[in-house]
Amino acid sequence: MMYLILFIAIVAEVIGTTLLKTSEGFTRLWPTLGTVFCYGIAFYCLSLTLQHLPTGIAYAIWSGVGIVLISLVAWLWHGQRLDLPALIGMAFIIVGVVIINTLSRAVSH
Repeated sequence: MMYLILFIAIVAEVIGTTLLKTSEGFTRLWPTLGTVFCYGIAFYCLSLTLQHLPTGIAYAIWSGVGIVLISLVAWLWHGQRLDLPALIGMAFIIVGVVIINTLSRAVSH
C-alpha cells in the first residue's frame, strides 16, 4: 500500500511540474491552481509514505522516478530533446531505484 501512495505522490508531482511549465511563470490561472493542487497531493502522499519508509529511501525513489517521468513528459509533450548522456543517466537512476528496492536492508521487503 505504501508503494501505491508513493506512486500517487510521484505522478502528482510530475503532473504538477508539467503544469508549472504550462503556467508560464504563474501568469495563467488554471495551470497555476493545478500546480498548487498537484504539489499538495504529492507532498501529502509523500508524507504518508514517510511513516513506513526511511526518509532518504522514500525521497530517493520519489525524486529518481520523478526525474525520469518528467523528462519523458517533457520530451513527449514539450518537444525537449534527450541526448545519449541524459538517457544513460536516467538508466542509472532507474538501476539505483531498483537496487534500493531489491537489495537494500534499509527497506523492509
